[in-house]
Amino acid sequence: MDGNSGINDNDNEEFSWESDDDEKENRAGMPGEACEAGPSQPSLYSYFIAMGFSKNTVEKAIKKNGEGNSEAILETLLTYSATENPYLKNEDGPIESIASNYMDGLEDDSSDTDDFDDLEFIEAPPGRDRNLLTLVEMGFSAEEASAARDRCGLDASVLELADSIHAAHMAKDSHGIVLGSPIINKPNEATFYSTSRKKRLLMEEKRKHRRNRHHGSRRSEYLKKAALDVDIPKPMIGFSLPFQNCIKRRNLPDSALGPPYFYYENVALAPKGVWDTISRFLYDIEPEFVDSKYFCAAMRKRAYIHNLPIENRFPLLPLPKKTIQEALPTTKKWWPEWDNRTQLNCLQTCTASAKLTEKIKKALDDSGDVPSLRVQEYVLAQCKKWNLVWVGRHKAAPLEPDEIEMLLRFPKNHTRGGGIGRTERFKSLGNSFQIDTVAYHLSVLKNIFPDGINVLSLFSGIGGAEVALHSLGIRLKAVVSVEISEVNRNIIRCWWEQTNQKGTLIEVDDVQKLDGGNLEEFMRRIGGFDLVIGGSPCNNLTGSNRHTRDGLEGKDSSLFYDFFRILDLVKCIMGKKF
Repeated sequence: MDGNSGINDNDNEEFSWESDDDEKENRAGMPGEACEAGPSQPSLYSYFIAMGFSKNTVEKAIKKNGEGNSEAILETLLTYSATENPYLKNEDGPIESIASNYMDGLEDDSSDTDDFDDLEFIEAPPGRDRNLLTLVEMGFSAEEASAARDRCGLDASVLELADSIHAAHMAKDSHGIVLGSPIINKPNEATFYSTSRKKRLLMEEKRKHRRNRHHGSRRSEYLKKAALDVDIPKPMIGFSLPFQNCIKRRNLPDSALGPPYFYYENVALAPKGVWDTISRFLYDIEPEFVDSKYFCAAMRKRAYIHNLPIENRFPLLPLPKKTIQEALPTTKKWWPEWDNRTQLNCLQTCTASAKLTEKIKKALDDSGDVPSLRVQEYVLAQCKKWNLVWVGRHKAAPLEPDEIEMLLRFPKNHTRGGGIGRTERFKSLGNSFQIDTVAYHLSVLKNIFPDGINVLSLFSGIGGAEVALHSLGIRLKAVVSVEISEVNRNIIRCWWEQTNQKGTLIEVDDVQKLDGGNLEEFMRRIGGFDLVIGGSPCNNLTGSNRHTRDGLEGKDSSLFYDFFRILDLVKCIMGKKF
C-alpha cells in the first residue's frame, strides 16, 4: 500500500541481493537557462559551494558539462553526491544504518497493493532510502525527510517528498509547527530554513517542466494538494477499545441521526483533504481511526464514519489471538531469535513470489547457523513487507488464504470453492473488513434491533458486514447486497446458503444502477433500511498507488460519492414514509 545489483562477499554469502526498484529517481535542479559563470567566475562556482557541494566536485562537474549549462551541472553534482555516499556504494561492508531505517519504514506500511511483484534481494539501499539520502543532500533535515516519507508513503518519489516538505514549511509559516515533524528549536533554524527553501525553489522550475510535459498541469496541481496525508491520532484506538469505557462523547447534528444508521470505511492514510471531504459529505461527522492490531494479530489502519452510538459496545467472543505465534502456533518452532515481530503488517491483496522465498532460504543456508547482520536485516525487511512467517528451518513462506481468513475472522473456507482461484482469494480478502473491528462498532445494534435488521450493503465485497452482524447474533431479515465482482457475489451467496439464513438476499451488481426508483421499490418490499454500510474502493487513496493516487477524483475512489448519493436517497425516501 511498494538498482539491480549482485554481490559476492568474502564470507559464505555467495548469493545476489536484487531490487524491485529499477526506476531512476527524478533529480531536480536549477532552471535550465544558460549561465556564463564558471570556475573563473565566482558567482556560479560559489553558488554550488554554498549549496553544500565540495570544491573538487563542483570543479569536476563544471569541467564535465561546460560553463553554460547550470542544470546539467546540478544533475551531475547530485549524481556524484549519491554515488560517492558510502552508504550507497557499499563495496565492502554492511549497510546497517540504511537497512535499519528501511525496516522501520516497512513496519508501519499499511498499504494494500493489487500487483504481484517479482521481488528479489538488494544490496544497495532501496530506492526509498536513496530518496531520503537525496533529500538530505539537497539540504533538508533527516527528520523532515523521514516525516515526509511517513506522510506520502514508502514508494513516493523524491519530488513528491520534496513537495510534502515544502507544504509542511508553509504550514509552519502559518501555524508555527511542521506537520508530522518535531518542532525544531536549533539556533540556526532560520538560516537552515532559508537555505532549504532556496534549494526547494530551485527545484520548482524543473519539477514543473517535467510534470507538465509528462503528466499535464492538472496532475501536477493535484500532487501539490495531495502532498500531505491526513493527521491521524496515535495510537489509533478510535473512541474506545474492548473492555474500556468510551474515551469521549459526541454530539451528532440532527440531520445525521438514525435510523437509518450508516457506517462507512476506508484506508486511514489517504491523501490530504480526503477525510475532510468525506466527513463534510457525511454530515460533518468525525472519523473514528482504528488500527486492527488492537483486535487481532495483524495491523490494518482504517477510518470509519458512522452515526452509531458509541456507548455499550462489546467484542466478539472468543477474543482473537493478538500475536503471530499465538494465532499461528506452528510457526513458533522455527521462529529465529533475530525476527522480533509480534504482529503482522496489513494483510495485502497479493502475496510474495516463490522466487523471493527461495532466495531467502538460500541466503540463510549459505550464512550458516548465525546469519550476518546484513542478511538478517534484509530478510526481516522482506518478511515485514510481505507478511512472511517461518514454516521450516530457514524457510519463510507467505500466509495461506485460510490463515488470512482466520486473522480477519471470516469462517474457515469462506473464500474457497466455486471455481475461485488462489489469486482471487488473496485479492478479495485483502479488500475486506476486519470482522472483529467492525463487529465491535456494530455491536450496539443488537439491542436496538432485537428482532432483526434490514441492511443495504454497498460495495459488499465478500460480505464482511453480513458476517459481522451474523456473528453478533443479529438476525438478517433482508440484505440488499451491491457488489460488482461476480466472484465476490458468489462468495456471499454461498455463505448465505451455508449459514441457513432465513431472510431475503437481493443482489445488485453495480452501485451506479441504484436510483430513487429501485431503492423505493426495495424499501416497499422489505420495509425500509435500518443500516446502510460499506467501504468504497481505496485504489486511488492508498500510499502504494504512485501513479493514480488521485484521491476522491480517481476513477475508482470517486465511487464514494455514490455511497453518499444512495444514503441521501434512502434518508429522503424513508422521510416520506415511502
